[in-house]
Amino acid sequence: MGNKNERQSRLLTLLRENESLTVRELAEQCSVSEMTIRRDLDTLKAHHFIDRSYGKATIRRSGDRFPLMDNYELNFEKIKMNEEKDRIGKFAAGMIEPGDVLIIDTGSTTDKLAKYLPDGMDITVLCYTYNILSQVIGKKNVRLIFSGGYYHSQSQLFECPQGIDLIKNIRATKLFLSAHGIHEKLGITCAQAYEVPIKRTALQSAQTKILIADSSKFGKVKTAYFAQLDEVDEIVTDSGISEEWREIIRGIGITLHIV
Repeated sequence: MGNKNERQSRLLTLLRENESLTVRELAEQCSVSEMTIRRDLDTLKAHHFIDRSYGKATIRRSGDRFPLMDNYELNFEKIKMNEEKDRIGKFAAGMIEPGDVLIIDTGSTTDKLAKYLPDGMDITVLCYTYNILSQVIGKKNVRLIFSGGYYHSQSQLFECPQGIDLIKNIRATKLFLSAHGIHEKLGITCAQAYEVPIKRTALQSAQTKILIADSSKFGKVKTAYFAQLDEVDEIVTDSGISEEWREIIRGIGITLHIV
């Protein structure tokens, strides 16, 4: 199993099923060296998914549940489809022009966009999550607007009525929007209901709406609905998107960028 992200997801699945396994057992299951497994486990431990002790790895529990597997967790999402998200974020950053006013949504793919945000370009960025804020704050010539509010640790998002009012009074040239599910009939969905008012307000405040999402999101439906597919102008995704979805998107009249 050569792909690092797939292997780490496999490790989490194995540990969820068995609770605790040795490094040797995990290496055998994944057909890689113990050194490779140790590096993977170090990454998973750094993101607080597992505990390590005496050559073993143990999944972290919360009560009787496995919240990192059953609920949205930004740090876990960063591991999945990492290379694809990196390409998407880099391409999306190339769509930014001097003078742009941007709204950057919550999510693991927008996290990659923030990473590649042009340094030294005269732009304004409105954001409402810690992970985006922490990357944008060090960029030169970027005017930063942060809406603030109550903090949700799983998504690293801040939200409150006053923050939504702030977004409502901003006019952006581009919105970079994220999603956890994209369905032709049931629309665009996210993992948490508290995201919906922010996403809806951001959509209403932006001139060009750009959805950036990896190909695994297409055809999926999550619980919190916030938009129909035809409300976005452009989509940036990876080459794993099916021919069926390419035809659906282009048929609606959305500009599709595949990277």
